[in-house]
Formats: sequence, structure tokens, C-alpha cells
Amino acid sequence: MTDADVLARIARLPHGRATFKHLVREMGSRGEARAGLEDALKRLAARGDVIETRAGQFQVARMSREFAVGRLNVHRDGYGFVIPDAPPEWLAGDVFLPPQQAERAMHGDRVIARLVRVGADGRAEGEIVRVLKRAHPTVVGEFRARADANFVVPHDERIRHWILIPEGFERPPQGAAKDRIGAPPVETGDLDGMIVNAEILEYPERGDRAIGRVVEILGRPGDFGLDVEIVIRKHHIPHQFPLEVVDQARAIPAAIPADECLGRRDFRALDIVTIDGETARDFDDAVWVERLANGNFALQVHIADVSHYVRPGTPIDEEARLRGTSVYFPDRAVPMLPLELSTEICSLKPGVDRLVLSALLEIDHRGEVAGQEFTRGVIRSAARMTYTGVHAMLEGDPALRGRFETMRELALILNRKRVRRGSLDFDLPEPLIEFDEWGEMTGIARSPRNIAHRIIEEFMLAANEAVAAHLEEAGYESLFRIHEPPDPLRVMEFEELAARFGYSLGLRAAPEISSRLYQKLVAKIEGKPEERILSYLMLRSLRQARYSAENRGHFALAAARYTHFTSPIRRYPDLVVHRVLGAWLDSRPGGYTTPELRAIAIDSSDTERRAAEAERELVEWKKAKFMASRLGDEFDALVISTGRWGFFVELEELFVEGLVPIETLPGDRYGYQENTRRIVGERSRREFKIGDRVRVQLARVDALERKLQFALVGRPPARAPGP
Repeated sequence: MTDADVLARIARLPHGRATFKHLVREMGSRGEARAGLEDALKRLAARGDVIETRAGQFQVARMSREFAVGRLNVHRDGYGFVIPDAPPEWLAGDVFLPPQQAERAMHGDRVIARLVRVGADGRAEGEIVRVLKRAHPTVVGEFRARADANFVVPHDERIRHWILIPEGFERPPQGAAKDRIGAPPVETGDLDGMIVNAEILEYPERGDRAIGRVVEILGRPGDFGLDVEIVIRKHHIPHQFPLEVVDQARAIPAAIPADECLGRRDFRALDIVTIDGETARDFDDAVWVERLANGNFALQVHIADVSHYVRPGTPIDEEARLRGTSVYFPDRAVPMLPLELSTEICSLKPGVDRLVLSALLEIDHRGEVAGQEFTRGVIRSAARMTYTGVHAMLEGDPALRGRFETMRELALILNRKRVRRGSLDFDLPEPLIEFDEWGEMTGIARSPRNIAHRIIEEFMLAANEAVAAHLEEAGYESLFRIHEPPDPLRVMEFEELAARFGYSLGLRAAPEISSRLYQKLVAKIEGKPEERILSYLMLRSLRQARYSAENRGHFALAAARYTHFTSPIRRYPDLVVHRVLGAWLDSRPGGYTTPELRAIAIDSSDTERRAAEAERELVEWKKAKFMASRLGDEFDALVISTGRWGFFVELEELFVEGLVPIETLPGDRYGYQENTRRIVGERSRREFKIGDRVRVQLARVDALERKLQFALVGRPPARAPGP
């Protein structure tokens, strides 16, 4: 009897609910089978797949209208929200928790919440009834030595519980983690003000105090490199590989056995290339394109065959699942796989033989797949190309363009196909942190994008779609990358804001909310002064993409089926999909049950979110530290949001945001008008609204909190059109 059997049996019953006694009768469980049923229910309840609503009564979590299972997100002001794992259609948004409920767990914990109130609009309020999984085995923060007790004040202000450190627990215990490498030795009496990492020994419940012990001393605020160390520990990113993982990686032979190549398709004679950024160290994907005699294109997407080296249940596999994804910081990376694999054996380096899993697609002039094949192969990359190099080649000497011209032609065809079906491309700029040779930050720029980025993106999208469709049609359980339609309430909020700029999604004339409505608006605002703001607001109205064992389509890509297949070196879901595709190639079962895939999907979505938050936080922190040298400088800026507290601006010359507090606005007393989202002077009636251009001066920098505060100087002589 498997967990999947038990879950499926309960799901088939009315309302997805059953008592233990009923299940015993239904499944004929006696003796050992009865004990197995009990164990299965315990495992399902521990994962949150079923909820024990009362003693001996169980309900499938995704079918419940009384409970929600998900991640707790605590606001710095004390209240919180439970973000459901699988939001039901009747629930509008997340489940609100008042402060006295939010404090019963810690930010990031996975919890079960009872819905105590659901409004007619679908908005819900709840109370925490159980913590399923703790998010914080450790907490990084500042050590505070007091006369009566010692505490660690969490660096993450959403963790509102100070950690009590009992006497004798102020130093790392014998055999535990030591002081950070490079940090000076510290006596216990000198700990006050130091940044430390504390292990939680007792978690807070119903407002109780958390108790912990110091396991690492990281350094003093401002130490070089401390920001990265804090962010890594704050987000619990595994950054040191266990010895058994390293030993296993080092034991893998670098050379490919001859008999392994004999069982694979040989692509080594083709001029296959990788195209990545200048600083990339691991190369997951390589491509090759040729025009066929019938006028179609042959597209080969070759992906590193990580599944050949990383087998399920091995130490490397367990560590990879724990990490979920590689994390990329401006000046370093934390890889999902040991370097022996990620940058060596699996990486598709030029001039060396590498094992791949390949998607071979024939694509016609409209971008439709006319034929496809999937196979294991071996390649020898002809060159390690960069985005900048390919772009320069395409813009330069025609004699050097060759196959890259064909790549560009196919990429544009694939892009036009996506546009026809309603796929979205916001193409928002990303910040690029610039460093000198000593690792000191020298500036902030917008990351450049060119046709070479488009080529690789389109080819990877095509391969991902093809693999997702193939596995689903073959009847194999696998992982999907899904993006559900937006919450109608969030869409209406966006409509109100867009109307002030003279735009609309056109909902009244449309039968439903579709990606095509967004696509048309993106096209209308392209190149306009308000493009940056409206694109950002549109993104906020959409849900977050995630992994799922069930296919629910991909709204933003307007794709019926989509998965992640192309980056197994840095994403665990891709490795899972490789294993399922490999099982199909071998004509054997896929190897994963639906509950196993659901658990992997939840874990992978969580680790992806963790990595994105960590990467974004460090970039913001480095921006703030860099701006500390610009105190008093003036900048042209754009108002990007307004509120009771004031308005946020984005600097035009730098990719930096900050707040102009409402109480600092000169010459009048200002108030915020909720209905128009404008800040208006009481006497002068002077207004500030989203889209206004202003002149500001940098007044204050809080590098630790990553906050910039500006003072209004005036308005530039020319203003961008706004609402």
C-alpha cells in the first residue's frame, strides 16, 4: 500500500474526506496492512497532503474549504499571510493572519491554517493550527549582550522573535561550525555587536521566546564579504558540500568509457556551440541549426546529461534536491552540484567529449514542430560563444555570420509564433553590478540584451515545450512548469492604475482574462515614458510561476504544456525531467509517483523562491552600500509608486530605488488620496503621482536595511506624459 494509493482513495470519496475506520473497511486493512495505513496517513499529514481535521478524520488538503496549507509570509509590522501550495479557484489571494496569529510561527514556516472567515469577495482570514515544517533551523543576526540576558536580533526583520542565548551557549560548541574563515578570533566578552549565526533549540509557540545557541561568528558589520555570508545564512542556502558528496563527485571518472559512446547518437562532427554570458562557468546547453532541403529548419538542442552521473538516492542527488537550484550572486555563485560536476565533467566545454540528452526538432516556416526526436548523445562543442560575441558577429562581417544567421532567422520565426498565440515578453532591464579587480563595487548598470539572448531563449523554450508535450502524450508522470491565470481582483487593481495613464486591458470586450490582452497592452506602451512603470504593475498583477505535478498550463507563455528541461546542472526539476525522459527512452516506468512529484514540486518552488529572494536582496544591499558614497548628490528620477508614507522613485542614471517620505516634502502639508493614489498639498494642491519626473537628492542611506531616502529638490524642466 503506497501513500499514493491512500491519497487517491480518500480523494475519490465525497468532499475528499474519510475516517480511519472507513478507510480500514474500504481498503480491507488488517494486521500489518492496518499499521501500514496508519503510517501512510502519518506521512501524508506530515507533508500536508491530507489534514487530520479531527481525531481519526482525514481530508485531502487541496479539496478542503476549511483549511489551507502553505507558506507563512510575515510582514515587518507583525501581521502575515499564508500562501497556499495549490490555491483553490474560490479563494481570492492569500489567507490573512492578524499579528496574534502570525506570531504563533516564524516567517517562512509551512503551516496549516483554519479559515475562520471568508468574505463574499473570496478574501480569507485564518488562524494557524499546526506548523508542518520549520523554515529556520538557524537565524543570523546581531549579538546583543545585556546585563540580564544575551540575545540574537534577527537580521531578517520579518522574524520578529529575538533569540535568547542562555549562559554558556554564546560560543560555537566543540565540533560544530567555527568562526568564519578570515574573521578574527573573538572572545565571548567581545561578542556584543558581532554578526553571528544561532541555532534554534526551542521554537516560539503562542508568543513564547525562541531559545538558541551561537554556532558561527561571522564578523563585525562592514567587514568585507560579510554581506554575502549573511544573505547565504539568512536564506539557509546550503553552501558547503558534505564530505561524502565531495568524495563521490571526485570518484567519478572524467573520461567517457568507449562503450558508453557506442550506445549513443554521435554528434561530434557537427559545429555545435554554447552561447552564454561572459562570466558563465557551467554550460548546460549547446545548439546547432541547419536549413533542410524542404525549407524547414533542423534545430538540435543538446543538454548536459547530468542524470547519467547523478543517480536517484545517492549523496549527490540528495544534496542537489536539498539545494534545488544554483544561486548566483554578483561576485560568486553557490552551485547545486559540486564543481567537479558543474564546471567540469557535466559542463559542455569546447573541444572535449560530453554526454548529452538531445531534443532534435524539425520546425517549419511558421514555427510549428513538423517532427521531433529525443535521444541520448555525445557532442564535442566547437566553440564557447558569448552573447556579446554572437551579437557582434551578426552585426559585423557577413562572411563570419554563417550558421548564426540561420539561428537568428529561426529564433525570430519562433518568437513570432509565440506572439501570435499571445505569449508575453516584458523584457524588463536587470541590474548589472560592476566590480574592480579587487572585488570592490564600482557602479550599477542595466544588463545589456541583444539578439543572441533571444536566440538561446527561443531555442530553450521550444525544447522545453516539446519535452513537456511528449511526456504528457506518452502518459508519463513528470514535472510541469506552470503559470496560472491571474487573480481577477489583482487584474482589476491594475486596470484602475492603467486607466490613469489612459490605458486598459480591454476586459469589457473580452470573454475572459487572457495573455493576449496583456500582450496587446505591452505592445501599446513599448517605447513610451510610462512603459517601465506599467510593465512593473502588470507583472505585479500576475501570479508567480511554479513547479507542479499536474499540468495547468503556462499563462504568460500562452503554452498548453511547459516544463524545465534545459538546465539540469543548476535546477533540480530539470534533472527529474531528464530521468523521466530517460525512462521513456528505455521503455520503462518513469520512476516517480504523483505524491513524490508533488513533494519535489513544492520543494523546488520553495528553493527557487529562496534563491531569487537571496539574489535580489544582495543586489539591493550592494546598491545601498555603493550609494553611501553619493550622499548629497542630486539625480533625475521617476515616481514609480505612491502611498501614505510618501513616494518611491527610480533614478534615471542608476538602476536604484528609494523613498521620498511624505513628511519631508517642502512648502506645504501633504496627504495621500487613496482613490486617485496621488499625494496632494493641502494649500498648494501640488500633486505627485506615478509617472512624474522629479529631481531628488540622496539624503540618507541605511546599508544594513538596504534602504535609501531621498529629498525632493524640484522637477526637471521636461515631464514625461502621465495620467
